[in-house]
Amino acid sequence: MILDSAIWLWLPLILAIGAVFLRQRAVALALLGLTLLSALFIGRIELIAFVSTLVVLGVAYRLPMLASNQKMKPVYYLGWSVVIIWCVMLFVHLIPGFNNLQVLDKVTAGPLSVPFSMYLNLDKPLALFALFLAYPFLLGSEAKGRVKPALLVMIPLLSLLPIAAMLGALKPELSLPSWWWLFALNNLILTCVAEEALFQGFVQQSLSRRFDWRLGLVIASILFGLAHFAGGPQLIAFATLAGLGYGLVFHFTGRLWCAVLAHFLFNFCHLVFFTYPILAR
Repeated sequence: MILDSAIWLWLPLILAIGAVFLRQRAVALALLGLTLLSALFIGRIELIAFVSTLVVLGVAYRLPMLASNQKMKPVYYLGWSVVIIWCVMLFVHLIPGFNNLQVLDKVTAGPLSVPFSMYLNLDKPLALFALFLAYPFLLGSEAKGRVKPALLVMIPLLSLLPIAAMLGALKPELSLPSWWWLFALNNLILTCVAEEALFQGFVQQSLSRRFDWRLGLVIASILFGLAHFAGGPQLIAFATLAGLGYGLVFHFTGRLWCAVLAHFLFNFCHLVFFTYPILAR
């Protein structure tokens, strides 16, 4: 475990993400601004990343104002294209100028697990803020959701882990490594939030509103699976099924934070009860 003094930089970012879920836009943007300026000052982001972030966030901020203006539709769609492409590039770390902090270097969760490394990302979480500004429905509905069916979804969702073990991709391995808290913090607040915001909060919800909720669910799940292409066909298939689970939780509850929590619970159970990220060969 590598704990650099720069780790404090992620505190205002985490608070900004919390402010987003509390729908406190001004507070979230102020904390995000503090994060970006601090990161620029200590060299965790470079000027090109700082400027590009401000530009895209500015575009995202304007999009809801252009939505009902028929004369500005070309600009509106162009703006959305910029935001979506930028978010995807953040996810695959293709935007230049971000120096993410490595906190785990070739560690193992247990003797049967393969070594893996982990970074605290500054780039990927920014997608949440762009989507939050551009898409007013991102966080879901404040109406009362259906909790019972959402809880029932967790049964087949968590069953994917023992199924993966039966297929030989994983193996049961009870472990709680010393760095579990860092994994939990990073996975819950930085990774799961960004992924659920893009795939469930934006893709699933926008398609469900425009067409049918089943179509939105399926397309978002397939895209989530394809996002794991680096792990091969088996991982794509399991990620797609997991995406269906997260999407159903979001559909039944109507709240993005519930999908985030389901995603995190799945990943944390994977870490604690099975080989993580996969079985060592």
